[in-house]
Amino acid sequence: MFEFPELVWPVLVLALIQFGDAIMCIKPLQFIADCFEGVNWPRRLWWIVPPVKFAAAAGLILGLWVPYLAAVTCVALVLYFVVAIGMHIAARDFGRNLFLNAASMLLICVGVGVLAFLM
Repeated sequence: MFEFPELVWPVLVLALIQFGDAIMCIKPLQFIADCFEGVNWPRRLWWIVPPVKFAAAAGLILGLWVPYLAAVTCVALVLYFVVAIGMHIAARDFGRNLFLNAASMLLICVGVGVLAFLM
């Protein structure tokens, strides 16, 4: 594993995705609200998601200068989406939310981890 990303652009793209997702979660767009409701995520906890996503974007960006931070953030995002997939499976939410949202983001995060830190 590299101390800093070998390829910077995948890390920047993932940071941009996380930043955009955080903005969309502040007042959740309908498809995000449907996703939260699909896994029975309590509405009183929805406010937690934007700071987590902003922190992920910040960790990825700062990780371009702080050793291992981007790699650790990428691993944390992989774990986040593994948990999200588990929540979709537990809630029997096998539609778009699981496959298009959670699973595709898991693949993107794993891909960034491999491209930027393991190759």
